[in-house]
Amino acid sequence: MGENYCNSRGFSRIMKSCFPNPQQESHHLIIKSSMRSNTSNHLEESSSLFLISILPDDLLLECLSRVPSTSLSSLSLVCRKWFQILNSASYFDLRRIHGHIRRKIYAFSVTDYGVYAANHCIQESDNCQEDGEGEAISSGWSLSSPFSASGMLTQGSFSHSRVVSVGKVIYIVNRDVTLGYDTWMGVIMVKSPMLYPRKKFATAIVNGRIYISGGAARNEVVEEYEPETDTWRVVSEAPRRRYGCIGAAVDGVFYVIGGLKIGGAGGNGKNEVVARGGCSEAHLYASSMDLFDVQSRVWLRSRTVPGGGCVVAACAAGGYVYILASHAVELSFWRFDGRRKRSGGGGFGEWCRMQSPPLPAQVRLDSSVRFSCVGIGGEDRSSGGDTTNKVVLVQVLGCIDDLLRRSGRSCRGMKEGLVLVYDGNAEEWSRGVDLPEVIRRASCVSVEC
Repeated sequence: MGENYCNSRGFSRIMKSCFPNPQQESHHLIIKSSMRSNTSNHLEESSSLFLISILPDDLLLECLSRVPSTSLSSLSLVCRKWFQILNSASYFDLRRIHGHIRRKIYAFSVTDYGVYAANHCIQESDNCQEDGEGEAISSGWSLSSPFSASGMLTQGSFSHSRVVSVGKVIYIVNRDVTLGYDTWMGVIMVKSPMLYPRKKFATAIVNGRIYISGGAARNEVVEEYEPETDTWRVVSEAPRRRYGCIGAAVDGVFYVIGGLKIGGAGGNGKNEVVARGGCSEAHLYASSMDLFDVQSRVWLRSRTVPGGGCVVAACAAGGYVYILASHAVELSFWRFDGRRKRSGGGGFGEWCRMQSPPLPAQVRLDSSVRFSCVGIGGEDRSSGGDTTNKVVLVQVLGCIDDLLRRSGRSCRGMKEGLVLVYDGNAEEWSRGVDLPEVIRRASCVSVEC
């Protein structure tokens, strides 16, 4: 892959060509034919001076698409035209064609010093090479310098947020503010907030748009966000009012999974309360999920995880919805076939119990231990393209060893920041690289960048 990249010297010459010095012609990028004689080259050198800025757009796009990702932040500052190119969909697609787009897991954590972002490269192989120039990406986590989100994010409010990605931009959707983090530029952008304040809601990406549901105490509306226009709008009402739910998307269906039922069914807006000893008690919806067809704007039949249990983590990968459920004394791991529009997807709606994650037997998760589930891969596997199908299970809060100690069992080296990776093709689990110590109470997301 290294031969397709510009080397550092060539990249410097390209940069200088954008800022010509009229008193110093050597700053120009000289393009001359090797077939001419030395004498004719000398005579016609002045007529063969060109700036890269006058190259045709398609040729310029092709040149810039081969620049190492570590230089993209500087590249965007050259001029407005280059900034627009780097943020265009055609540029992103061209880098993918050249094999310069990587799958990464980003983990965000809010501390007293700012917001930390750590990323980890996820590929079919364990090692990810950025290029042949010696810029290798470590197989571990890369930690960026903290950035300030003062007045917008706190440790308390961040725990109620949700994180999703559209292309190279990660969106942190909070109760009162929406932030966009550009993974290439390393900058934060303030976006329009949701129409209705929410906490611990479900969110997923369908056709490049963000959909959210649940988390609101007074309504059941489903909102849609259009990144290009930075606008929110209401598209439907959910059949149930959920809190603490999880979102996933496969083949145009938005899945609202698990959580607590905090209101009446049927979208009538009336709270459903059961009096028991004079106390109000919320109904548990922890083992069910609602399905919203984004294109037709209709709700499909709700589904329930076989065997019940409380859904503690969920994600989508490779055309499936993967769910980790906690029972009284064990954990179960399930796969729901969400392939409706793909060839060979005749098994839509089928459940299959998969191998449980390699955690100590008879561990019952409580509120002190939480997991985040991130899916890698979602393309049409029948097209012969990328067949990545992985689930990354990240322990974002608590320590399993502490749970074992409280039950009188010895510790097993499973401290905070545990990362487990499930390969959906091989149907087996493996131990990943633990989160950096500074990343705690993290929100995780899969990004192509």
